[in-house]
Amino acid sequence: MERRKRYPFAEIEAKWRKRWEDRGQHVVDDDDPRPKYYCLDMFPYPSASGLHVGHWRGYVISDMWSRYMLLKGYNVLHPMGWDAFGLPAENDAIAKNIHPKVNTERNIANYKRQLREISAVYDWSREINTSDPAYYRWTQWIFLKMYEKGLAYRAKSPINWCPDCKTGLANEEVVDGTCERCGAAVTKKDMVQWMLRITEYADRLLEGLTTLEWPEKVKTMQTNWIGRSEGAEVIFEVPKGEQRWKIPVFTTRPDTLFGATYLVLAPEHELADALCSPDRRADLEGYVERTRRMTEIERKNLQREKTGVPLGAEAINPASGAKIPVWVADYVLTTYGTGAIMAVPAHDERDYAFAAKFGLPIVEVIYSDRAERNAAGDLVAAYTGEGRMINSGPYDGLDSKTCRSRITRWLEEKSLGGPKVTYRLRDWIFSRQRYWGEPIPIVHCGSCGEVPVPEEDLPVTLPDVESYEPTGTGESPLAGIKEWVETACPRCGGPARRETDTMPQWAGSSWYFLRYPSPDHAEGPFDAEKVRQWLPVDSYFGGVEHAILHLLYARFFTMFLYDIGLVGFEEPFQRLFNQGMINYRAYRCPRHGYIPPGDLQGGCCPRCGNAVEEEYCKMSKSKGNVVSPDGLVERYGTDTLRMYELFTGPPEQDSEWSDRGIEGIHRFLRRLWGWFEMARQSAGEETDPEVLREYHILLKDVTRRIEDLRLNTVISRLMEFLNFLTDDSSGERTVGREVLDGLARLMAPMAPHLGEEMWERLGHDTTVFRSTWPEYDESLAERDVVTMAVQVDGRLRGTITVERGIGEERARQEAERVESVSRHLQ
Repeated sequence: MERRKRYPFAEIEAKWRKRWEDRGQHVVDDDDPRPKYYCLDMFPYPSASGLHVGHWRGYVISDMWSRYMLLKGYNVLHPMGWDAFGLPAENDAIAKNIHPKVNTERNIANYKRQLREISAVYDWSREINTSDPAYYRWTQWIFLKMYEKGLAYRAKSPINWCPDCKTGLANEEVVDGTCERCGAAVTKKDMVQWMLRITEYADRLLEGLTTLEWPEKVKTMQTNWIGRSEGAEVIFEVPKGEQRWKIPVFTTRPDTLFGATYLVLAPEHELADALCSPDRRADLEGYVERTRRMTEIERKNLQREKTGVPLGAEAINPASGAKIPVWVADYVLTTYGTGAIMAVPAHDERDYAFAAKFGLPIVEVIYSDRAERNAAGDLVAAYTGEGRMINSGPYDGLDSKTCRSRITRWLEEKSLGGPKVTYRLRDWIFSRQRYWGEPIPIVHCGSCGEVPVPEEDLPVTLPDVESYEPTGTGESPLAGIKEWVETACPRCGGPARRETDTMPQWAGSSWYFLRYPSPDHAEGPFDAEKVRQWLPVDSYFGGVEHAILHLLYARFFTMFLYDIGLVGFEEPFQRLFNQGMINYRAYRCPRHGYIPPGDLQGGCCPRCGNAVEEEYCKMSKSKGNVVSPDGLVERYGTDTLRMYELFTGPPEQDSEWSDRGIEGIHRFLRRLWGWFEMARQSAGEETDPEVLREYHILLKDVTRRIEDLRLNTVISRLMEFLNFLTDDSSGERTVGREVLDGLARLMAPMAPHLGEEMWERLGHDTTVFRSTWPEYDESLAERDVVTMAVQVDGRLRGTITVERGIGEERARQEAERVESVSRHLQ
């Protein structure tokens, strides 16, 4: 009978969306007595014309969790805003030839329309925009506080430079060593940049990870990015004429010092040019230029053939006194250690490959039977483990691990180095030579030098300009606006120039979560009392692509604000969840790009008739191979799309988009609606014992799966229960109000419009989200199970625990999932 009932999703969803808006239902009351819960989304860059279904997935997951916490009795803050400054928004504006301000406003309007269709419990009264002067006033204020504490400074630093676009590029704009916009080879260019001294927080950023409920892979990524290493500093001297240059190197294996047979500098090392002999200079200059075109990933590739240039200088090994040649090689980077290494080819794989190619000495100083040798007993590969010291003077015969500390102490006693901790993390380059960003609130005075803009003069606002494209000079377009650049020095009143670099896109997103509790606060970046009430964030949802930089920068900002007494916690995000990407079978024409599947004509492009190529790839706005939610919402409704986004697979894993899959979810909701409309008309207080038992088992299963965020299995479990309810050939099962009320509440976090409609039709006059999550009776939720032996070809291969009366077919399916059974079925 339920199949003949129409599911009027469009009317239901329009009705409840308007009712929620009229009631102000999603506006959060700070004085609500319920315990607080802060659920946060990584807010979007409004850098394209709209959201695709991949974006929807993350927002639906977080909203499902927010609504679940409402039903669990919490006062939930679930805000939304816009990461509107920076390169993504500016690049989108340049591509469309629309001013960044105008383009960003249009994109935000469209994003907001689409986000409203998700029907999330966003409190739009707390909306923030990082490009709003009322907001970025405080981003500038935080920068000035860092400047006061010596954490913001200027230094000469190499940046990525595109010679065709004539602009500096952020790291994220460089793909395989080329500009993502034009494909030109990216080089390095030395420029004076603003930096933030994040390295001072390296140890705290590492230690804080141990307190967080984050995915282990994200903790590992952050740990590796910070890259803390304990070892020793060793100072090598390089005599040249009357001078004796000192080159410090860092090593985690000081026990191998006697085996250092050459010294290697990074091509960018400041002493490379000074140490180079005249006959090697042309080789060095050409090599440095070639290295500038390479990415860090390419340079760190262990399998790549080693290259280098000898400088014609010699260093002195401080342990053995031996003279060793100095080389430049691209496998050494300035981003790790000191930009120079002592090369020990017998005990380092990269050094061994380099020495073997260029015929450099290989001196074994740690002996082990596990080392690979030829018939003559010589090493044929680097040995990197522990062993007995040899060829190491007074340390011969000792254990290598013991000698690490002994040699380190000797270096310290002789003033030739000593214990050292180093980090892969480098200070944050905070300058961008672009227009669309927060102006850095510093002026440059000929008499006073760098002068911070007084707090009362903040914000330093962006001037309205017609030309916002990169200038090609390496300066921001702001540098050409004379009336804006030229100003008076706040200290002496003399002529001065404003800083024309702007802040990176990460600046505004590094503290936005602190602004939501008091978005209109004008006396500071946030109301400290509101922050104490709501922060830290209880659950943070977003993509793994921000697992390093955004999270690291946000943690750094929070620790700094803690240090100056503005917040009472060091870690902003207690729990983190990264949703997977949506993959898609896309169709690409060689001439016209990606073609929507519905537009294909016999597997060919509808515009030119060329055969299209099928690709299985991630949805990408830049490629245009996306599925828009707009048409799907119109055809199936928001609740169907929400449910399908949750059903596509484990939420932390990538999943594949399928139009057929959404049809299946829509059929389920249509069946559920038809069954519900029939059941509520005859429902009484009594429920058939078998139904009641299955209902409480359902409550237990769904609750546990939601708590574990196994959301796809929640929906499959609801489908199983509906099948059970509708598979009543006798027609004798009775379903009471308890079950119907419970189903309305179970559906509400995932399909909120349908949940509200079911709740109202059951006679309730308040929103379902002011009710409570249904609790299961443990005595009813225990399944009657048996353990069954599983035989293959008459031999016992395993056991399964299943419900009594499960039936042969389902029992077979369960048995085939057991690895020891399935292996023998091959």
